[in-house]
Amino acid sequence: MWRTVGVLFILLMQSAGATECSCELTNAENPLFPKDQMMRIETSAVDCNQKIQSAKMSEEGALRLGLRQRLLQLQEDMSALEREDDGGLYGAVSLRIVELELAEILQLINKLNRTHETHQSLITIVNATMLQAQTELKQLEKFDHMHIVQKLEENKRLKMSVAQCQEELMATPPPTPTPGSCPQGNPVRVEGPRTYTVTEYDTSYPYGSWGRDPRPAVGKESWYWLIPLTSSNVYANYVRQYPSLSTLIAGVSPKDVSIASDNPTTNTIQGPNVVMYGDALYYGCYDNPSVCRFNLTSQAITTAPLPQNSGINNKFPFCHLEACYIYTDLDFITDESGVWVAYTSAENYGNVMISEVELGDVPRLGRTMKTSLHKRTATNTFMMCGVLYATRYVDKETEEIFYSFDTKSGMESYNWSMRFKKMHTNIQSLNYNPSDHKLYVYSDAYAITYDVIFETN
Repeated sequence: MWRTVGVLFILLMQSAGATECSCELTNAENPLFPKDQMMRIETSAVDCNQKIQSAKMSEEGALRLGLRQRLLQLQEDMSALEREDDGGLYGAVSLRIVELELAEILQLINKLNRTHETHQSLITIVNATMLQAQTELKQLEKFDHMHIVQKLEENKRLKMSVAQCQEELMATPPPTPTPGSCPQGNPVRVEGPRTYTVTEYDTSYPYGSWGRDPRPAVGKESWYWLIPLTSSNVYANYVRQYPSLSTLIAGVSPKDVSIASDNPTTNTIQGPNVVMYGDALYYGCYDNPSVCRFNLTSQAITTAPLPQNSGINNKFPFCHLEACYIYTDLDFITDESGVWVAYTSAENYGNVMISEVELGDVPRLGRTMKTSLHKRTATNTFMMCGVLYATRYVDKETEEIFYSFDTKSGMESYNWSMRFKKMHTNIQSLNYNPSDHKLYVYSDAYAITYDVIFETN
C-alpha cells in the first residue's frame, strides 16, 4: 500500500503480458513554505515602524503650529509698537524685542525645513520598502492552501461593517449642557494655543502659574504676572510682573515683589494653582490649611482658614492614570464674580468642594458647595460665569473639559467632551480670565493661552 504526505497522482501501467505492473507517482504539493522570505518581510516591517514613529512624524505638525503662533504674536507686537511708539526708550526696547522674535522665527523656519526634508526622505524609503513587501506577500499567498488569508480579510471587512453599523446606531450625541448664563453665550470649544512661549527661566521650573488680573489696578491694565515654583517645584516667595505680553515673552523689564525673604516660610506660596484679582495674589499658604491673600500695593498678607480637615500638603492633588501633580490640593480660580477655591477633605470622600472667597479687609470663605467629582480624576478646574469646569488627561497631546457644576442651580454634568491640543504633556495650572475670555495655562515651564469660543444665543 502506498502512503505519502502529499497528494499523489498514480498512473498504473500494465504490460501486455499482464505479468507485472508499474506505477508513476507525481507529488502535486507546492514546494516548501519560504520561511526565510517571510522573516525578511517581517524584519522590513519592524524597521519601517521604527523609522516612522508617531512622535517623529508629529514633530513637523508641532513645529508648524508653533511657527503660526509666533507669527501671530509678532503681528500683535508690531501693532502694539505702531500704536505705542514714543520715539524714545520704549520704542527702542520694543524694536529689540521684535528683532529677537524675528531671529527665533527664522531658527524655527530652518528647523521646520530640515525636519520636512528628513520626513520626505523617510517616506520615500518606507514607501519603496512597503511596496516590495506587499508584492512578496502576494506571492506568498499561493502557499495558503486553506485560504486563511482570504477568510481573515473577509472577517476584517465584516467586523468593520458591524462596527460602523453599531457606531451609527449609537451616534445620538448627549444633549449639550447649558449651565450658567454667560452674556456672550454658551462655551462651545477651545481654540489655540494663541500664546506659546517658554519663560525667561527656560525649562528650569516646570511648576508654576501665570496670567492677567481680571480686575487690575489703575495703570496695570496690560500687565501680566508670572510665578515659577522655584523651590522643589512646590514653593515660591515672590511674584514677577511684566508691563506687557511682549516683555514677558522677551524676559525684559520685570518687576519682582517679594512676599518673604525665605522660601519656604510662613505664608509663602505652596502649590502652582495661584490667581491674581484686584491687585492681590490668592494662593495656598505654606503648610497651613488656609487661603492666603498678598496685597501687591501694601504687601500685607491676610488669611482665611479652610473648613476643618481640608486636605493640604499633597493629600488630595489633581491626578491622571500615569501621575499626580504634586501639591495641587488647593486650586484658586476666577470668574466674572470674583475668586473661588476648589479643594476637598476626607469627610467629603475626596470629592471636590468649592468655596467663594469673599473680599474685604480680611478675606473669608462664603458659599461652599459639594460636588460628586472625585478630585483625583481631574487635572485642573476653572470657573466661568458661575460654572465650575474640570479637565482630564486624555493622552500626551490632548486634554478634555469633561465636567461642569452650576453654582446657581447645583446641577452637575459629565457629558462635556470639549478637547483641546496640548503643546506639552502636563498642565500644572489652568485658569480662565473673564476679561479676555482666555485660558491661561502653565505647561512644563511654558506659558500658553487658549481662546474660549462662545455660541451666541
